[in-house]
Amino acid sequence: MHSITLLALVACSATTSGSRRDRDASPGDGDAGAEGGGEGEGEGEGEGEGEGEGEGEGEGEGEGEACDDEQHAGEATYYDFADGSGNCSFDPTPDDLMVGAMNHTDYADSAVCGACARLVGPDGEVTVRIVDRCPECPQGDIDLSPEAFALIAEIGAGRVPITWTYVPCDVQGPVLYHFKEGANQWWTAVQIRNHRHAVARFEYLSGDGVFREVGRESYNYFVEPKGMGPGPYTFRVTDVYGSVIEDAGIPFAEDESVAGSSQFPACVD
Repeated sequence: MHSITLLALVACSATTSGSRRDRDASPGDGDAGAEGGGEGEGEGEGEGEGEGEGEGEGEGEGEGEACDDEQHAGEATYYDFADGSGNCSFDPTPDDLMVGAMNHTDYADSAVCGACARLVGPDGEVTVRIVDRCPECPQGDIDLSPEAFALIAEIGAGRVPITWTYVPCDVQGPVLYHFKEGANQWWTAVQIRNHRHAVARFEYLSGDGVFREVGRESYNYFVEPKGMGPGPYTFRVTDVYGSVIEDAGIPFAEDESVAGSSQFPACVD
C-alpha cells in the first residue's frame, strides 16, 4: 500500500553552484557544457521513458512542509547542446528546454538531479530543472540552455550574475520509477522521475521484510548491485523535506517507467 507520510523536516539548504562546461561521462550519462560562445564536450545517454505495465498501489495523504527559501548567488552561462539529457540520465525533452546544469559542488553526486531552481538575472527570471553537471563551474553558478538564458539576459552577454533558490517543480501526476536499460533481478538500477522536490533517499522492501536503502550513483540511478529480485517491489522514497512515498506492487520493466500512486506534497507557507 502506498502512502505519503510526513516526517520531521529535513534541512534542504543547497550551496550555490557553478556553470557547466565540460562533463565527465558516467555510466549511462555524460556531462556537457559550453558556456556562452564556447564549445563543450560531452554526451548524454537518455533512458527510454515508456510507462510500465501496472501501477503501484497506495494512497497519498499529508500536508506539505515549508520549502527551502535560502538564496544563492553566482553566475549563469549557457551551453548550446542543452536538450534535457546529460549526467542525470534523463531523456531529451525537446518540448521543454527550461533546463540547466549544476556546478560540481552542488550537483553532490546527483543529489539535485530533477530538482528545480528559480533564477533571477539582469533582465528577468526563469525556473529550470537540473538535468546535468558542470564539473568545472564555481559554486553558485548554473549553466543554462540558450532558451532559458535568453529569459534572464541578452544571449550576447554570455555570463551574467544571478541569485537563485530551489522551488517545487511544476509536475503533473505521480512519481515514476524508471528501470535502467540492462537492469535485471540480479543487478537492479532504478531512477526516480517526475518528482516535485529533490529525492534524498530510496529504499526497497527486501525478502526478509526489511526496508534497505539503495546507494545513488553520480549518474542518478539508485543501484542495488546484488539485485532486488524479480519483483513486484515495494519502494519507499523520501524527499529532502522528509515527506515519504511508499508504493507497493511495482512490477519490473527494463528500460521503462512505472507510475507510482502519488506525488510529494506541495510546500506550505
